[in-house]
Amino acid sequence: MEITPDQIVYWQSGPVVINATLVFSWLVMALLAACGWAVTRRLSSAPSPGRLQNLLEALVETIRGQIREAAHENADRYLPFIGTLFLFIVTSNVLTIVPGFQPPTGSLSTTAALAACVFVAVPVFGIAESGVRGYLRHYLQPTPLMLPFHVVSELSRTIALAVRLFGNIASGTLIVAILVSVAPFFFPVLMKLLGLLIGVIQAYVFAILALIYIASGAQARNERRAAEPAAAVPKE
Repeated sequence: MEITPDQIVYWQSGPVVINATLVFSWLVMALLAACGWAVTRRLSSAPSPGRLQNLLEALVETIRGQIREAAHENADRYLPFIGTLFLFIVTSNVLTIVPGFQPPTGSLSTTAALAACVFVAVPVFGIAESGVRGYLRHYLQPTPLMLPFHVVSELSRTIALAVRLFGNIASGTLIVAILVSVAPFFFPVLMKLLGLLIGVIQAYVFAILALIYIASGAQARNERRAAEPAAAVPKE
């Protein structure tokens, strides 16, 4: 029984291995790219656009609204990155209903790569907001003694993102495989439905946590910048 798609190897030549994780990751990316091209190639500003455009606009507005509620600032700044994360994860998880499909999010290498993207995005957005010096300064606040704690916090939450998503998806796949061998007709259907719900929830949780990690740093720096001029004014 394969617990993760990493164990399913389709081709290998020396150190080069093509396993189910790579194949289905490429498949999900190709599917999203094809759907995006098909929907956006005939965008219209007419009062009554087509169904696909309506669906796309509803999806984008939903994601934008969730970002606005969580970040309390301009949602368009984070929409491309957070939206891409969410769509990749939710598509990978939902496609588990297709026989033979192995969710790439059931591999720790995939979830670690997604978490690494978030890890890199935090300083990228932070530097874009306040510059290199302004971003690095926050690691020394309120005292330089906090530097190792800030670094450990950044690393630990990245690891937590990867392990949380991997654990939930891999455990769901393993439970379904066990129930198939015990009761091949009834329980797997219920577990598939439950797995779909959990997959959507996990995609939402991952995207929201990534957004909070990215936006919280910018908000904290904005608050400190707003407080500095007030602190500089001498009291009468």
